Amino acid sequence: PLISGCGTFTFLFSAIAAISGLLMGYELGLISGALLQMSSILTLSCKEQEVIVSSLLFGALFASLTGGFLIDRFGRRLAIIIASSLLVLGSLILLPYESYEVLIVGRIAIGISISLSSIATCVYIAEIAPQHRRGLLVSLNELMIVIGILFAYISNYAFASISHGWKYMFGLVIPLGALQAVAMYFLPPSPRFLVMKNDDEAARKVLERLRETSDATKELTVIKSSLKDEHQYSFLDLFRSKNNMRARMLVGLTLVFFVQTTGQPNILFYASTVLKSVGFQSNEAASLASTGVGVVKVVSTVPATFFVDQVGSKTFLCIGSSVMAISLVTMGLVNRNIHVNSTKVCRSQSPEDFSLQRPGNFTVTNGSLKDLFASMASTERLSFDVQSPDVARTGELNRTALAGGKSTTGSHVESVEVPVVLKWLSLASLLVYVAAFSIGLGPMSWLVLSEIFPGGIRGRAMALTSSMNWGINLLISLTFLTVTELIGLSWVCFIYTIMSLASLAFVIMFIPETKGCSLEQISMELAKQKYVRTPLCGVSQRREKLVPVELDKREKEQLY
Repeated sequence: PLISGCGTFTFLFSAIAAISGLLMGYELGLISGALLQMSSILTLSCKEQEVIVSSLLFGALFASLTGGFLIDRFGRRLAIIIASSLLVLGSLILLPYESYEVLIVGRIAIGISISLSSIATCVYIAEIAPQHRRGLLVSLNELMIVIGILFAYISNYAFASISHGWKYMFGLVIPLGALQAVAMYFLPPSPRFLVMKNDDEAARKVLERLRETSDATKELTVIKSSLKDEHQYSFLDLFRSKNNMRARMLVGLTLVFFVQTTGQPNILFYASTVLKSVGFQSNEAASLASTGVGVVKVVSTVPATFFVDQVGSKTFLCIGSSVMAISLVTMGLVNRNIHVNSTKVCRSQSPEDFSLQRPGNFTVTNGSLKDLFASMASTERLSFDVQSPDVARTGELNRTALAGGKSTTGSHVESVEVPVVLKWLSLASLLVYVAAFSIGLGPMSWLVLSEIFPGGIRGRAMALTSSMNWGINLLISLTFLTVTELIGLSWVCFIYTIMSLASLAFVIMFIPETKGCSLEQISMELAKQKYVRTPLCGVSQRREKLVPVELDKREKEQLY
């Protein structure tokens, strides 16, 4: 079985914690469909739609800046409980009222919730998982996120034509969030957190239950000795050279930087706009893009999740980055040959297009727009915590989509009939690109981040990288349309290709291969100065053979 060597309790607890991922994916994917209805009911201007969408990002950014202290101080489990309760609260605020202000408050609460829960969940799962199954269990969270996005699409479709359907969309998460909060209450805190709080006896009991053994002294000793060394870390030590903390922090931040700048969030925004302009007309294109992309994300995250412990996260990161580069080059070349009229699509955000948004005209385009949106905003999701640039931009996209709908029927269709081969090649390269991201940078970057920091400061370190994530997210999503307008879509693809190749080089040189090592071993290895100069990959191959020996030696030293 896939979960051999991982006790029933461990798997169950990880699965309950990973419900956070499901809720997060759902909330990120949801807004695309809900916004269509809300904007016509509340007659929102483009600016207001943008604010509603990015309010979630601001909530998330705020939580990722403050959440780390909460997680290290009060525990990972409690943070998850608080987050689910906030989600329920935020969703409840949204339901009874139909007002712009209330929507913003509710979305900010939801943003805080998903950001906090995503950090806490990754740390919690990494700390309860046995070392040889940690990759599988942490990636479970990413898998749930992707499934959440797919559910969001489905509910967008299901409730699109129902009056006040958006209330059902927002309401669906309430029972699940409440269920998770209750279930987490009955779960044990993570053993490493208990040791941090000097409650060794409780930690031993939790470990025995998780590992299903009668004696967990050995693992407890290792955790205690490593936490003893780590307890003296303060937040500022993340930026000092002590134990290579600065180098580790830079590795974490750079990884997050590449997750955002290889373009996944934005290319997906434009999935249907791009496909439309390369000759897929209206509904066919948009529904293909949204559902296709959603399914591809789920399908490609599955092998990554189940085989990460055998193959190793570094290998997946390398495969993902190389395949992304190849598919982006293809996409760029295809778009050059087709002469995508992207400048037109972007410019059509002028005020006069706004008349299109009167509820009267709205219904006419609702079908195709709904699909268009589903693909744009939802597919987003960077990994674990971040992907929602989609979000900040949905307001602009709304204009683009409305206007884009107009211009495709007008100019593109008459002007040029795209060769069938190029049309399908464009779709194929987009899907391959999405798949490559979902195997590599998607799940693996968060796994690496949950491993490379020492336990005493892991929550704060993750929170810092996570806030970088939300921050870049906001920034990139605010500039994407302008950039595309200036240089054209194919050049955007080429820039992303360069970023993908850069991330490949970075992974090969600086990311340690951590499969099969305990969190304590990883921390000890990374604390050695030479890590900065010689990447861990060489060390780790040799270490595979040394692990049992080293551990025995170390344990003996600790016992005497």
